[in-house]
Amino acid sequence: MEKLSGFENRAKRLLKEGKKTGGAWAQLASSTSTEILCRAGFDWIIIDMEHGPNDIPTLVAQMQAMNGFQAVPIVRAPWNDFVIIKRILDAGAYGVLIPYVNTKAEAENAVAACKYPPAGIRGIAGSTRAAAFNQNAMGYFSRANEEILIITQVETRQAVDNIDEILEVSGVDGIFIGPMDLATNMGHIFDPTQPDVQEAIAQVEEKVFKSDKFLGTISKDWNQAKQLFDRGYQLVSLMADGTGLAGLAAGCAASFKQSFPQG
Repeated sequence: MEKLSGFENRAKRLLKEGKKTGGAWAQLASSTSTEILCRAGFDWIIIDMEHGPNDIPTLVAQMQAMNGFQAVPIVRAPWNDFVIIKRILDAGAYGVLIPYVNTKAEAENAVAACKYPPAGIRGIAGSTRAAAFNQNAMGYFSRANEEILIITQVETRQAVDNIDEILEVSGVDGIFIGPMDLATNMGHIFDPTQPDVQEAIAQVEEKVFKSDKFLGTISKDWNQAKQLFDRGYQLVSLMADGTGLAGLAAGCAASFKQSFPQG
């Protein structure tokens, strides 16, 4: 019989202690690729429901594949919507990454969606997977408001301009910079290297590092990830299942064709 206990979020504890954490994106809606990522030893896996082809059943299957590993499931919601966030959390997510949060009010709504009353508006049910199908309801309910990791994304110039107010919101644990969306919003499609985009990112970094929140983002390779960690980031995505496999496959195919041209 499964041993049941109080709900504990290892990744949130590490982040609150000021530790660095590394993880990966699961974007293929595949329980197999998610299991492979967990076996690598990451601290967390972000299951993507915004740009990945996920629904609630595929989300559940991927989180089931994570059982027994140290990595905790964080889910990027498709939108800052309390209905879908409730379903994500009931499915068993340990954290939610919420896109396109541009104002203090939107950040407050995100927090409210993740917390049970009186702190929020999340509906309660003991029959959910999160509550072990009513086999550990109070073990989960008594800890969920404290243990759920709430991360909001900075993806627009508006969010950069409002970062001070967003950081005032109690319950937001961390800020995640989406460099590609931010660059595109600022008129530089898919190009965060532009000086004004880098200036905006530096502005967010300065404000977050002075706050009680942690800062997260994505990296293209380990060298960039190490630089981000050294700057003060605590949550950095090191790879993704889809793009990682695509890059490996392209490299292997190119090496073969270079060695054995086929005309």
